[in-house]
Amino acid sequence: MSFGNPLLLLTLLVIPLVVGLYLLAQRRRARYAVTFTNIDVLASVVGRSRPWRRWLAATAFLLALAALCVGVARPQVTKLVPSQQATVILVVDISGSMQATDVKPSRLGAAQRAVKVFLDHAPKQLRIALIAFAGEVVVAAPPTTDHDLVRQADDSLTQLLDFRGTAIGDALAAAVKLAQQAVGPTKPSSSGQTIAFHPRGPQSPASIVLLSDGHQTRGTYQPLDGASMAKAAGIPVYTVALGTPNGVLDMNRFGGGPFGPPGNGPGFGGFGGSIPVPPDPATLRAIASITGGKFVEARNAKTLNSSYARLGSRLGRKPGKSEITNEVVLAGALLLLGALGLSALWSPRMP
Repeated sequence: MSFGNPLLLLTLLVIPLVVGLYLLAQRRRARYAVTFTNIDVLASVVGRSRPWRRWLAATAFLLALAALCVGVARPQVTKLVPSQQATVILVVDISGSMQATDVKPSRLGAAQRAVKVFLDHAPKQLRIALIAFAGEVVVAAPPTTDHDLVRQADDSLTQLLDFRGTAIGDALAAAVKLAQQAVGPTKPSSSGQTIAFHPRGPQSPASIVLLSDGHQTRGTYQPLDGASMAKAAGIPVYTVALGTPNGVLDMNRFGGGPFGPPGNGPGFGGFGGSIPVPPDPATLRAIASITGGKFVEARNAKTLNSSYARLGSRLGRKPGKSEITNEVVLAGALLLLGALGLSALWSPRMP
């Protein structure tokens, strides 16, 4: 803890002064005899008193005084505070397998809800982008501090559902490029190599959160190629494998062509039945490991939401000073009220 006005901590000297004055008053009181007409009543009052009650109220008063003295010195704590230049790229798989219902209400529905949880926990000044990918990559929302725009883009993901494959590598490459454009290009060193963003981890000015439920089946770049690009740019990738190993997609739910929304047709592309759609945690774990991010295996909506809440609370922040004067003064005021209340409650009363 540090202080904006450390010299004002000298006000704490008032505490030993108060204690000294109290002890002096107690000694002076003992020098005088107390005259009371009814000794039995006086004895009954004194007999019911408990010394610890008096000291508890006095201790609360001294703590309140100390808190108020510390408060005027403007205490500050070091913690992660929002960065003005931070950008997070949310990358969501919208391939056909995201319609599997092993994660309720569906994998895609759970992913859309998780994006909203992230937005609920992210600082308002954080720039957030949303990329959707299947066989192709679509920038649903560019990096923006208008989180309502990202919410609207998230709501529209069901309209972009695509059965033409899963291009994880291409999605990563697009996310890296978008992050570099948002944060600013990295500077080449004297050797011609790219200088990565610093620092790594939650404090990085750019981060990628990639959610997918399947294996790479299409695309120009392989997943680890995209991971290498992110590593070279110094961008950590936080990956989420969504779905259960036994997840299946009921193809009888789909009709109206291979790229259309769910319908009541005879099946997808003329095929019916169920198709296994297990996630690929090994690849996503490798991507996170290579780039310095974290990996989460989400087999249910609860795990998914808690992961996105945690990421929303951590990403796009940097170490900084945060003043806690109001909190300390409030604690002092509550302690003072408590001391006054205890004194009033436990003070001796005449019967």
